Amino acid sequence: MKHNGLFISFEGIDGSGKSTQLQLCADALQQKGQSILVTRNPGGTDFGQELRQILLHSSYAVDPIAELMLFMADRAQHREQVILPALSEGKIVLCDRYSDSTIAYQGYGRGIPQETILQLNQIATQGLAPHLTFLFDGEPAVLAQRVSKRGASDRMEAESLNFRTRVREGYLAVAQKETQRVKRLDATHGIEILHAQVMEIVESTCFAQSQHAQVL
Repeated sequence: MKHNGLFISFEGIDGSGKSTQLQLCADALQQKGQSILVTRNPGGTDFGQELRQILLHSSYAVDPIAELMLFMADRAQHREQVILPALSEGKIVLCDRYSDSTIAYQGYGRGIPQETILQLNQIATQGLAPHLTFLFDGEPAVLAQRVSKRGASDRMEAESLNFRTRVREGYLAVAQKETQRVKRLDATHGIEILHAQVMEIVESTCFAQSQHAQVL
């Protein structure tokens, strides 16, 4: 089942600059007259906002399986309420994190079996995958220094360097497996350099080839 819109996700460990690049991309596309929806996972719906508060700012310990299921609940609601309607209207959906984050964080980071995560992701997304994914990659220790300058950290940002390293390994595994969809960029490059790289890929991949997001 194909849609008229395009679905682009932005991924990376905390401190990678993905959110900054997403917003710069959105601004540039809007200036070009494109219809844009900017959203995030978790937190792209009212329901998701409540789950995001639990997932990132709980003062109590959250069991890894419970954490996983909350992310999946958010993703299912997000897909149905936000992403699919926007794609059906022909919009370009720019999403801050999607299913790859769960593979990296809950799979490689928490150690939950990949088969479990892939099965649940399939249920939550109903097969809806991004047409294009940007992975902003860098050494965890370097990116952790960026996070430390922000002030107070959320649950994920406060995780150990070993955890961040495992998460990065998860992202790199996804990128290696899905080379056509996932475009890996060096997160340590300057903001303007990265923005130029993002826009070049968006314009050549999304517009020149006239491809569309699809339910696989």
